[in-house]
Amino acid sequence: MLGQVRSCVVTGLEGSLVDVEAIVTGGLPKVLIVGMTDVAIQEARERVRGAIKNSGFRFPGTRVSVNLAPADVHKEGPAFDLPIAVAILAASNQVHGDLRDTLLVGELSMDGSLRHTQSILPMVAVAVERGVRKVIVPAVDAAEAALIEGVTVYPAERLGDVVDHVHGLKPLSAVPPRPLSDIRCVPSSALIDFAHIKGQDHGKRALELAASGGHNILMVGPPGSGKTLMARALPGILPALTPQEALEVTKLYSIAGLLPPDMPLVTQRPFRAPHYTISNAALVGGGKIPRPGEITLSHRGVLFLDELPEFGQATLEVLRQPLEDKVVTISRVNGTVTYPTNLIMVGAMNPCPCGFHGDPVRECTCSPVSVSRYQRRISGPLLDRIDLFVQVPRVEYEKLVSDAPAESSEAIRQRVEAARARQRTRFAGTACLTNADMSPVEARQHCTLDEAGQRLIQAAMERFNLSARAFHRVLKLCRTIADVAGEEGISAAHVAEALQYRARGLG
Repeated sequence: MLGQVRSCVVTGLEGSLVDVEAIVTGGLPKVLIVGMTDVAIQEARERVRGAIKNSGFRFPGTRVSVNLAPADVHKEGPAFDLPIAVAILAASNQVHGDLRDTLLVGELSMDGSLRHTQSILPMVAVAVERGVRKVIVPAVDAAEAALIEGVTVYPAERLGDVVDHVHGLKPLSAVPPRPLSDIRCVPSSALIDFAHIKGQDHGKRALELAASGGHNILMVGPPGSGKTLMARALPGILPALTPQEALEVTKLYSIAGLLPPDMPLVTQRPFRAPHYTISNAALVGGGKIPRPGEITLSHRGVLFLDELPEFGQATLEVLRQPLEDKVVTISRVNGTVTYPTNLIMVGAMNPCPCGFHGDPVRECTCSPVSVSRYQRRISGPLLDRIDLFVQVPRVEYEKLVSDAPAESSEAIRQRVEAARARQRTRFAGTACLTNADMSPVEARQHCTLDEAGQRLIQAAMERFNLSARAFHRVLKLCRTIADVAGEEGISAAHVAEALQYRARGLG
């Protein structure tokens, strides 16, 4: 007899349904699983055997063949444990019922209980796209699966619960759906409030603009001037995720296996701060079966690269395409996957190896050659993809001990949210969410300058030799400055401020 159930495989953000077929034949006891599987699926033979026996069922004492179709799609992970077990029980006449309209996903323990399984959310999303309207998942993952609309989610604690449900003896209770309109996201929590950062008003203003328009920013200054402190305070002024953004981020973290069982939805913007010893694959994603890297895990959030020149030059260069296109494409022999990378990159660096080049108090001990070599570790094409360059000088003693209150993160976030609201209205019906997302055509449309602004930016183009990319980035930053000010038109004052943030040397 043939036992057949349905499951799912996800590669990147795309996926396909998998037919799990089992047949019991005569011969010596053996379990054979075919269909382009990985080691985790081959090891499922022992997990499934133990789960079936410890759930009170009989494991066939003859040859069992399991096929995962289509055979030309690579499958991986323990999510196929449950469908393989049910297919074997159906093939051995211990389960009677048609399950071809139901998706089964879940890792089994040896005692027959179902464990937390990663990639539940994208699997259920794929199932709905393919017309499946019922899914059975581990009970611990039911809240995550219920985020997808148009599907009935049945949570199961054990393999026996699934069999009882199929036989109608004890039907599983469906989890109520959780529509996107009911999702309530909260602003990202930050351990540091801008009110606690003394001085650095220019740097705070630049970070406010970066948060308002989704712009990349690089802070340059001596050690101890507050660059890292301000970067870690940035999440506190970012607006809350929209429900759709929260679902996007949750899918990525589910695929990466970083979604805790007790947190079915990511409700705060990500903040990732990898160490400069990170490898290329860990930063952009990779592996035999590509997995999201740090830039993808920063999607809709912040990627903080401290000590930027200390990163390997090849590692930094792989950032160029993701920062420009807002996606990263990873190609392997088995196929190509694409992950979104719409993020705010925050870089921090010293102006030289000792850190005090140009400092008015402490003398720099580096030679001009070493300073130049240090700054050249960051290539021109990468710098061209950064919108704001900010000098962060040392903080004077008077400001450090001053009791004068600084503006709080909450007050700054209100202006950021107002600017983002104007951008949502402007870009309604388009793929853009922030000013940084604009293409050159959209920048021309929404970033119209007055006559004085045109003369100013023309003079800047000639004096600073700005590239076409830098020109459009200045335009988009002008639009953000006007949005923060609550003005529809872009004046020469907005252009002048935007030009202040262009790089004219990192020292």
